[in-house]
Amino acid sequence: MKIVILGGVAAGTKIAAKLMREGRNNEVLILNKGADISYAGCGLPYYVGHVIEEKESLIVNTPQKYEALTGARVLTRMEAVEVDRDAKQVTAVHLDTREKTVYSYDKLVIATGASPVRPPIEGVDLENVFFMRTPEDAIALRNLISDGGIKRAVVVGAGYIGLEIAENLAKDGVKPFVLDMAPHVLPGFDEEFATYIEGKLADAGIPVVTGVRVTGLEGEGGKVKKVLTDRKAYKADLVVLSAGIRPNTAFLDGTGLEMVKGTLLTNEAGQTNDPDIYAAGDCAMVHSAITGKPAWSPMGSTANINGRIIAQNIMGKELRYRGSLGTAVCQLPGLNVGRTGLTEAQAKAEGFDPISVVTIVDDKAHYMPGAATFTMKLIADRSTQRLLGVQVAGPGAVDKIVDITVTAIQCGATLDQLDGADFAYAPPFSTAIHPFAHTLNVLKNKLSGAFETFTPAEFAQGLAKDYRIVDASLKPTIEGAPYVTGPLKDFGPEEKLLLICNKGKRAYLLQNRLKAFGYQHVKVLEGGNLFTDISLD
Repeated sequence: MKIVILGGVAAGTKIAAKLMREGRNNEVLILNKGADISYAGCGLPYYVGHVIEEKESLIVNTPQKYEALTGARVLTRMEAVEVDRDAKQVTAVHLDTREKTVYSYDKLVIATGASPVRPPIEGVDLENVFFMRTPEDAIALRNLISDGGIKRAVVVGAGYIGLEIAENLAKDGVKPFVLDMAPHVLPGFDEEFATYIEGKLADAGIPVVTGVRVTGLEGEGGKVKKVLTDRKAYKADLVVLSAGIRPNTAFLDGTGLEMVKGTLLTNEAGQTNDPDIYAAGDCAMVHSAITGKPAWSPMGSTANINGRIIAQNIMGKELRYRGSLGTAVCQLPGLNVGRTGLTEAQAKAEGFDPISVVTIVDDKAHYMPGAATFTMKLIADRSTQRLLGVQVAGPGAVDKIVDITVTAIQCGATLDQLDGADFAYAPPFSTAIHPFAHTLNVLKNKLSGAFETFTPAEFAQGLAKDYRIVDASLKPTIEGAPYVTGPLKDFGPEEKLLLICNKGKRAYLLQNRLKAFGYQHVKVLEGGNLFTDISLD
């Protein structure tokens, strides 16, 4: 079988390698626009910050090594410019010689990826303005910083790559400033959780300004010196534009292939509306594992999962992609963040009746060196108790919380089915009651009515304004609030009281006691004052 693959980074090379393992008689050809294939795009920020020292480490395979390893043929600097579905042919142009060549196929795979959004503003062609998509981008940026004289940087875009670049610029001694049009950082987090992350970034010396639109770049002597916005101007010795990506599918206009916002719509088998044409990676639209609706998941993990499935389906198997959960994890200064599934806002929009809880729990035995906490938001459907999503932050292994949740959601697990799971425990790794299990227990207590709360979002909306704040911390921490640990002499059992401690645990214990003493309107602020800044002014 003759299979032509357009694109040779994550999805394309995975598909070609699997096709050759499945059938050594296959004739597999990769046409790749760039000179490099199979490079570590997600590792680029870490090369900038010297976490990865050698630039060669960014290239997983050269075309020559890949051909020898897999048996697939690779042609680089070849850009596909036309697909003729009727003739089953692809026309590609060599970017150096401009020579056009036509390639026939039995099956075609489109894995052309995506390119950085180039804002339609003046100044993007100035020196010291960077995108971050290829190894060349990261190499040029690090070389500039190494030459000296770079003190201030503006990163446009507060998504995962933008924040990772900001973190690694800071490691290089460059003061980063992050701007974004969106109301908050990191898509896929609820508003109060994103606000919490923004506060931690500011504490780490990475200020973020959201809800701001970049209108232009100004230079001096051909080099960028200032970023203009609809609010104010920001000085910059370099600028990194990380304001999103756009699928590389313009060459397919007029082919009749179905697209959604420039991405190729695929079914569970990875096929487009042409059964002989498949698509994977950043140029493909997959579907949500929870709602079944189209979902864009421009992640290397999704590309590899889908690529493996597509290769086997081309060879006659009938495998199905189970869907994306929008799973993501990110390393920030002193804080790792991760998420999967639906946010609470998304769950409401999809017709669920979500219930959530925010907890701050130990990430390992508190007496172990390096012990810290996880801040978690767990979301489930109220009526079915089906787990819907999680958001988590902390200096430790947040990915294990995310991965547990992924497994549970993919298996359709309910809170009851997860209750009592035998998670791994030893003091260096976890707590006797696993952090995920702890949060699960708290959410179940909330569902049963044993734990009555205001969420941080409800508190921010002013829903607790009729409640008197009571400090339930180990030591007084809220200036101006009465501090108690037992029966309240100055308050009647009918008074509305909001108990707040550092994390929420001591407030829950006090709530339990006060209910036994006859207090009827006592609530706890989830996450305590470590998640929400409390001021009685």
